[in-house]
Amino acid sequence: MGADSPAARLEFAGGRETIATGSAGSQACGIYVHWPFCKAKCPYCDFNSHVRAGIDQERWAGALVRELGYGAGRGFAGPVHSVFFGGGTPSLMEPATVEAVLRAIRDLWPVADDAEITLEANPTSVEASKLAGFAAAGVNRVSLGVQSLDDAALRFLGREHTACEAMAAVELANRTFDRVSLDLIYARAGQTVEGWMEELDAALALGTRHLSLYQLTIEPGTRFHALFGRGALPVMEDGVQADLFQATRDSLRSRGFRAYEISNFCIPGEESRHNLVYWRYGDYLGVGPGAHGRLSLEGTKMATRNLRQPDSWLEAVEHHGHGEHECERLDGRTCALEALMMGLRLEEGVPLDRLERLSGLSWQRLFDRAGLDRALAAELVGIDAGREASPVLRASDAGILVLDDLLATIAA
Repeated sequence: MGADSPAARLEFAGGRETIATGSAGSQACGIYVHWPFCKAKCPYCDFNSHVRAGIDQERWAGALVRELGYGAGRGFAGPVHSVFFGGGTPSLMEPATVEAVLRAIRDLWPVADDAEITLEANPTSVEASKLAGFAAAGVNRVSLGVQSLDDAALRFLGREHTACEAMAAVELANRTFDRVSLDLIYARAGQTVEGWMEELDAALALGTRHLSLYQLTIEPGTRFHALFGRGALPVMEDGVQADLFQATRDSLRSRGFRAYEISNFCIPGEESRHNLVYWRYGDYLGVGPGAHGRLSLEGTKMATRNLRQPDSWLEAVEHHGHGEHECERLDGRTCALEALMMGLRLEEGVPLDRLERLSGLSWQRLFDRAGLDRALAAELVGIDAGREASPVLRASDAGILVLDDLLATIAA
């Protein structure tokens, strides 16, 4: 149900620059654990997820623990400030599997006392019944894949829970964990601004303090993509999507939520600390099939990627101690451009001296000056030299809407 990680979308576009949970100058490292299994494949999902009838949990726990040991042996040193169990559907894990992984992490690295330990969960009644077990295993934050609070929309999205089950799961999660996030999908064909606002109101009424809100996209290789190619799946027009996007930001800001990232909103202080490691271009170790990592090793940033197929990964770990498929040394310019790509997603923007430290170049040399001047004149980005020690480049709301094109315009 979740992504391998935000950095997985970089697809190797390219000093320890471990930036983390609070201010852009503090340090943190994260660990991403990928559980690749789901009960069913959602028609919109292009993540590394696979449907299996039965899983040998003890065998998989052993393999994840062994790959963690490989990460420690190659030089990932921590300290660990966040752990994220993503997928797939990690709530299909047994609490004992989660506990074994977390025990290994604590044995291998120093772990911050306030470390954030997140697990993605589906809100079916069966999986919700395991939340207490996950909490006992050490999980302290849960991200619930609600996706919609409308039963017809849930059927369209191929979800296995009802709106009532979702609301019950959220209430149970709120009683079990201090930190709970909801995922919702909007911009479905036929959806109106008014209808989406009603659905958003219902989600907020559940008391959530963090929302991840994703516009429905038609990704190659999915069932929706095949239907769209045959003309059997209507999609929302771009102009209406833009209206929904802006209405979402305006509505949540009026209720005290920060639009701290393109798709993520929270009451201040409730940001996903783990995802901030990605967006601030910190170090993180990825374990499990298809997991990506960014590690500062041997004085440089390394991009790692594991074997994607679960059986291939499992056999590799059991024979070689790891399932790593690629390890690429990134040059300074590539690191800076990756940091720019991730950092412009954030409301706080990108400190330009961070790009200079990563690249070894003046920040001006990283930009197409004419393109940057055009973007500044069009108010798609701004450079704030106010209270910060370094000037900060930020995308405006208008720039966020065209972020891919904006990056292509300004990057040298």
